[in-house]
Amino acid sequence: MVKPSRAHRVFQGVNGVILTLVVAVTLYPFLNIIARSFSGERQIRAGEVTLWPKGFNLTTYKIVFQDAMFWRNYGNTVLYTVVATTVAMVLTTCYAYVLSKKHLKGRTALVGIAVFTMFFTGGLIPNYVLITSLGIKNSVWAIALPNAISVFNLLVMKAFFESLPTELEEAAQIDGLSTYGTLFRIVLPLSKAVVATMVLFYSVSFWNSWFSAFLYLDRTDLMPVTVYLRNLIQGATGGSNAGAGTEQLSQVGANIQAVTIVLTALPILCVYPFVQRYFVSGVMLGAVKG
Repeated sequence: MVKPSRAHRVFQGVNGVILTLVVAVTLYPFLNIIARSFSGERQIRAGEVTLWPKGFNLTTYKIVFQDAMFWRNYGNTVLYTVVATTVAMVLTTCYAYVLSKKHLKGRTALVGIAVFTMFFTGGLIPNYVLITSLGIKNSVWAIALPNAISVFNLLVMKAFFESLPTELEEAAQIDGLSTYGTLFRIVLPLSKAVVATMVLFYSVSFWNSWFSAFLYLDRTDLMPVTVYLRNLIQGATGGSNAGAGTEQLSQVGANIQAVTIVLTALPILCVYPFVQRYFVSGVMLGAVKG
């Protein structure tokens, strides 16, 4: 075994220090937010909270957790995320697989149509009129269908499918597999990395989304948790600024933003470790190769 040179050891040491600093800078905001969510109003307003809660307080968490509408809206978020991600993955996968076939007639036009939507949209009012005229307002489809295909995700999957050996599909066709059989039995099992990455991208996007629900849903019992927490922030900060709040409302106004960030980010943070091992390989395998 070759002994590392002094320069190599110095490089490893410097590299380790730099990466440690990057990790510390990245973790600090998350730890500070968690600490603020459990801290008291006076300590938060005085700027005394750093990495550890001060004046430990669970008032805001209790108010949120004791509200039945919070759990109803949380369930809506789970439902919308699952349905919308499923629809998005089916449409994106099928579209990307079609575009990966260089012999497809009209392939350039289909790619152009997809890329065109990255730069130009129908506008807010036409989209609202369209959703209303289709009769899907106040339903899960108003959340799932308008944002069903992300062009960025589509192009990444297309590039990944193009990188797969064509001989595999030719062999599958010789064995009698249809186009869908080749996709589901050959291509997708080899594409676990990029599929897991796209599921993560879509899930995070739909989980954090609130504007579509705010626009297309009128009933509070249909709202996702992001809209519920947004309204809670507005109510707490509005009442606090008006000077009409009680001590409990002042506490809620002081750390409601931190609590909402923790509650919305926690499920995604719990899921991420299970797909993280696919993340880098999924993006890199679908990247442009020079």
